[in-house]
Amino acid sequence: MMRGTLFVFTVMILCASLHGCKDNSPPAAGNQLLTIAVIPKATNHEFWKSIHAGAVKAEQDLDGIKIVWKGPAREDDREQQINVVDNFANAKVDGIVLAPLDDVALVRPVREATAAGVPVVIMDSGLKAAAGEDYVSFVATDNVAGGRKAAQCLGAVLGGKGKVLVMRYQVGSDSTTNREDGFVGAMASEFPEIEIVSSDQYGGATTESCHMKAESLLTRFGGELDGVFCACEPAAFGMLLALRDAGLAGRVKLVTFDPSEKLIEAMAAGEVHGIVLQDPLTMGYLAVKTLVSHIRGESVADRIDTGSEVATPDNMTEPRIAELLRPPIDKYLK
Repeated sequence: MMRGTLFVFTVMILCASLHGCKDNSPPAAGNQLLTIAVIPKATNHEFWKSIHAGAVKAEQDLDGIKIVWKGPAREDDREQQINVVDNFANAKVDGIVLAPLDDVALVRPVREATAAGVPVVIMDSGLKAAAGEDYVSFVATDNVAGGRKAAQCLGAVLGGKGKVLVMRYQVGSDSTTNREDGFVGAMASEFPEIEIVSSDQYGGATTESCHMKAESLLTRFGGELDGVFCACEPAAFGMLLALRDAGLAGRVKLVTFDPSEKLIEAMAAGEVHGIVLQDPLTMGYLAVKTLVSHIRGESVADRIDTGSEVATPDNMTEPRIAELLRPPIDKYLK
């Protein structure tokens, strides 16, 4: 309770020092500094650092805004993220950009923030709420399409035949669920000779938990597997470690979402065969820009797709793919 109270007090002092007390009506363009809270699912992965860099780029490019970056340490800490949203809403920041780590648990705080006159833009992962009513806009990858691209990549690597498994991430994560469902659907419709031997097991929010689950799955299915799909970086790296431990890295083809330096190195070594690349820097940038445009009375789209590409060992040095593999975050995060 004391920590929560202290956080509210600190944010209120910050907001007061920036622009004074705020009423619920949209501010006139250019008349005051806007404080925008940007809340990721967590702060400990490269993906979120790229989102942060995009938000800072927006702060630099757009006149009269100040970014406040805060999120939970882990992607399974729903309660902490809810508290962060509630605290910023109570402090009356001018707006919130949120990547909800649970598509149901974050509905209540988002609705309450909106009702209190604090507009919210959702980014990266969806919310079971109404765009244009409960929140302003949704800025994210089309994750179903991304999952389909992952299936097409793995299907091509396997020559349209074989056995694969899907190790899911965690319950309630809208973005990864859509990727996993997009993958399963595309495999069924486009590659009838590829059998999915398991698609209902969850690795959890950390590399460690994913590694443990991957070991269990490989113990059960490893002898017959030809390919694996994981929907995010922690799951993919946990699976890669388990494949290495089992002597299957490279032989079992691994396709995933989102790069890290270790996964990029593994792709160069032939242990990863495809990485679906989002554009998190652009996502962070457009989420902030969309919210600022709304606050300043401009019309914005309910849904903004930031696109995706697929990196493979054959194209990973091409300029656009190389930039998405290693976004220039150091340019914005000092």
